[in-house]
Amino acid sequence: MSGHSKWANIKRQKGKADAARGKIFTKLGREIAIAVREGGGDPSVNGKLRDVVAKAKANNMPSDTITRSIKKAAGELGSVNYEEIIYEGYAPGGVAVIVECVTDNRNRTASDIRHIFDKCGGALGATNCVGYMFDRKGLMVVERKPGVDEDEMMLQAMEAGASDFEADEDVFEISSDVADFSSVREALEKQGVPFLSAELTRVPQNTVTVDDPDTLERVRKLIEMLDDIDDVLNVYHSGDLPDEEDEDD
Repeated sequence: MSGHSKWANIKRQKGKADAARGKIFTKLGREIAIAVREGGGDPSVNGKLRDVVAKAKANNMPSDTITRSIKKAAGELGSVNYEEIIYEGYAPGGVAVIVECVTDNRNRTASDIRHIFDKCGGALGATNCVGYMFDRKGLMVVERKPGVDEDEMMLQAMEAGASDFEADEDVFEISSDVADFSSVREALEKQGVPFLSAELTRVPQNTVTVDDPDTLERVRKLIEMLDDIDDVLNVYHSGDLPDEEDEDD
């Protein structure tokens, strides 16, 4: 079974993210705060919080840090008013970009996002100017370790309720419908399947190949600058961008 490989697009950024774990934990803390605000601090009855906790664990966030974040969120709801905002636009080369944010200052965040798009030669657009080009899915990424049978892993995923399965060189990508994400993830967790990542994501229906070196550099710069903003949780794009390692070979 095949589909667009999101992991291929994010593994380089994830490597950089691993080197800045403190920043990732800050962003996860904000996601936890939003989830607690919407459904309370008990993951057993708050599905969104349960999913964020699983994402935090996949990013190696310690359990005690997760617990403190939940308690902190429950205690600060009256003083910190985070809101979720989505920005959409185009990077150079016609690459569609969606930026998911959690912020306590909408004006600051909008100004920062707009500045980056302008600086990198992109264009910030109106709501849903590119959103319809992406499908919302659950994505679970499992490291492809020696001795793990591909057919057996695919069978496990399908029996858990996954909608798609792709075997990459380094990983298995397991996709699900948004409504089934929690149940699929939890079923695989109970079977001892470890995730490199497990989260709701946006997958482009079509990708844009960027070959021009100057355009490619500006697209990468835009994505990386957006990722560096604390208010930004996720950056999705439709660019088919070669790995920098591949270019160096």
